[in-house]
Formats: sequence, structure tokens, C-alpha cells
Amino acid sequence: MSPSQEETPGVLLQTRSGEKIENTMEAFKHAVSTDTEMLEMDCHLTLDGFVVVSHDNNLLRQTGCDQTISSLRFQDLPLYEERLEVTFYVGKDRKFVLLEDVLKAFPNMPMTIEIKENNDLLIKKVSDLVKNYGREQMTVWASEESVVMEKCLKENPSMPYMFTLRRGIMLLLLFYTGLLPFVPLGESLLMFYLPGIINRTYIPEESFMKNRVVLFLLQKLTMRKSLFEHLVKRGMQVLLFVCNEETDMASAFSIGATGVMTDYPTTLSNYIRNHPLPPPPTLH
Repeated sequence: MSPSQEETPGVLLQTRSGEKIENTMEAFKHAVSTDTEMLEMDCHLTLDGFVVVSHDNNLLRQTGCDQTISSLRFQDLPLYEERLEVTFYVGKDRKFVLLEDVLKAFPNMPMTIEIKENNDLLIKKVSDLVKNYGREQMTVWASEESVVMEKCLKENPSMPYMFTLRRGIMLLLLFYTGLLPFVPLGESLLMFYLPGIINRTYIPEESFMKNRVVLFLLQKLTMRKSLFEHLVKRGMQVLLFVCNEETDMASAFSIGATGVMTDYPTTLSNYIRNHPLPPPPTLH
């Protein structure tokens, strides 16, 4: 399904993978085989100009090699470790994959591509690949940084895009002041952490995020079902992450998320099978 605003939103099973080594072709194929409806990935540029799918630019966590992707040629990238810190299982594929190969392999699969660095050439190359494979309506620009997103939209305004951090704060201000229904929004996706997983499966660098009071307030301020329902009625997707346990998935869907991102697509597929979701709300 297309993530564009013209489509009625449905359940997007947006995944990385904890069942195969992250961001490998094997992981993407496995996710698709479990009825995943959208793939999420991050991209970086190698020294010789190839767009590589990788969560990190520095390779230390993933490979044990303390070098950056941008400092190496594609052919010189080391293999992934057999096991990573999040404990990825039974993966045989340990090679970094080119974004172009992922686009070739899954021509009809919606994808979210996060631009992890403020790099004009990277943005242009991603845009060119998306255009070349005729994917502009089902490939989403993603970045937390507004300056990066502005460059993405300037390079390719035809692609749908997510809320940046700054735009997300603005969204909350509009919601709490009652002005949201009257303000046009260009975004197609809202992506945000499910606060309940913070400090359990994800430890942010910012020390204030480890404070229980801060997390309680974050939960109360951001996880508002009426806000999510409003966005869905306006044709947007609301995706919460990283939901790796069934309790996380149940919590996300109960407050109006249209989909979740998970490291365990089989768990999510089984959850959806056993807990059919109601149709999304529509405008009256």
C-alpha cells in the first residue's frame, strides 16, 4: 500500500529484524515473508559513492571495526558480526547491502528511508534511485532533523515524508491549543518511540530520558489517542517503535497507532493474526 495521504491508512508492519542480522538482504526477505507491509532502513554513503543500507555510520557496533562507512569503499566494508548487541539470531547473510539492490528486490514494497547525515550527495543519490525505480509514491523521506528534511523535499518534493522532531513539537503545540484542525499539514507519517520501551530495550544517551518522571510526562503528553485519531482521519499513518513484545504491540494499537516498527516481524505477524485490528477512523 502507498503511504501517501490519498490512501486510507491501514496497518503498516514496519520492521527492522531481530530474527536475522539487521539490514541484510536476508533480513528484508524474511520480513516480507512474514507479511510485513513496509520496510524501514537507514542509508549512508561510502567513500566511492555507493548508497549503503546501515543503521550506523561508524562500523564498530556492527562489525567490530572502528571506521566509518564514509571512509571506506563499498568493496572494503567488513562483514557484520555474527551476533549484535540486540541479539540477532540465525542469520547467515552478513554482507552490507546496497539500497539499489533492496529497491530491485522489492519493487512493490513501501519503504521508509531515513537520511542519517546532512549530506547533499547522499540525498540526491537516494532521490535518483527512487525516481529510477518509479517508487516516488511509496517511498518515504525520513529524518529527525528539519534541515535535512528541507533538503530532501527540495530534491524530491513528490515523495511523502515524516514529521521531524521540530515539526513534531509544533504538532503537539497545535493539538493542545486546539488549532490543529485548522492548520494544513504536509506530512504523511508520524513516527515516535513508544515511551514504555525506553530504558527497557532502548537506553537513550540523554540522561534526562532515564528519569521516571520525565518518561511519565512524555507518555501523558505524546500518547494521546485523540491526537492519533485526528491524524489518521486526515490520511496519515501513526507508527510507534520499537515494539518487540506483544504487550508493546497491544499498547501501541490501543492508543490509535496504525502500525508499529519491530525487530521481530514473526512476533508481530502472529499478534496481528490473533488480534485482528479494527478499521481506522474516517472523516465524517
